[in-house]
Amino acid sequence: MTRVFITGTAGFIGYHLAELLLAEGLAVHGYDGMTDYYDVGLKRERLARLGRHPGFRQTEAMLEDMGALSAAIAAFKPQVIVHLAAQAGVRYSLDHPRAYVDANVTGTFNVMECAREQGVAHLLVASTSSVYGANTEMPFRETDKADTPLTIYAATKKATEAMTHAYAHLWNIPTTLFRFFTVYGPWGRPDMAPIKFAQAMLEGRPIEIYNHGEMYRDFTYVDDLVRGIRLLIDAPPARPATPADIVPGDSLSPVAPWRVVNIGNSEKVRLLDFIDAIERHLGIRAERRYLPMQTGDVPATWADASLLQRLTGYRPQTPFDEGVARLCAWMLDRHRR
Repeated sequence: MTRVFITGTAGFIGYHLAELLLAEGLAVHGYDGMTDYYDVGLKRERLARLGRHPGFRQTEAMLEDMGALSAAIAAFKPQVIVHLAAQAGVRYSLDHPRAYVDANVTGTFNVMECAREQGVAHLLVASTSSVYGANTEMPFRETDKADTPLTIYAATKKATEAMTHAYAHLWNIPTTLFRFFTVYGPWGRPDMAPIKFAQAMLEGRPIEIYNHGEMYRDFTYVDDLVRGIRLLIDAPPARPATPADIVPGDSLSPVAPWRVVNIGNSEKVRLLDFIDAIERHLGIRAERRYLPMQTGDVPATWADASLLQRLTGYRPQTPFDEGVARLCAWMLDRHRR
């Protein structure tokens, strides 16, 4: 039985990935710091649902606690590590930058060290579309330069990409980085725009729309995202014999078993259209407050997911209106209860 160690199973994406793997009969060990960046009660709910599966075990400790992390991984002996835990949130990073360095840089280094010590068959690490920063040519491709991060959050994620490349080269650890694009869906983080919009509408509060609504995002439904991760688990990169062996458009390193992959819906959606869909599926008309662009934000994101499709035969495809309908059904159910 494949044994997968996931950091961040109490989180939005980690919870959904663990559910998918457990449903397939894989053994999953979660590792969670349970920080209070957002409602810890929501994290406890996710873990309680995972705890119904006999194949799930969990350790509660911080990524920065190398002793606890190393002991948990050594005891579980995973073949695969999926590192999703991080200090998330672009805007929070403006006021709390040290939290990002501690969790995203030091924490990721600790995971890398454990992967090296354990000799895992595949290390997978979450990055973000935010690393594309000030890039304006779209759709974003993995082979594009990503040297202009606009927030410390994006900078720490770019740092983890560089760190994992070095470890993949030095210790021959097959490593895949994935860049997420505006993930949404049931059990989502309450600080993310889709949940914030829906919650405000349900409570009769106004919603704040930045850049006066002239924003575009590649909204990716969470089930599509974790399906992409699941398929990438079975596609570890191999160190190429020569640079000439790399297929054009592939982000595979010429000197390491390391690759970065976009996971996005490959559809640039206008934010106002997304809000219209939330209103329609909740049956509520929002009071809208239009505001200037926030510091560190970008007007648009849009993924080229052709590499994911070439590697796995799959690409996210849930239309945003269908995904919003599922999100709103979940929000309405929780609101009624």
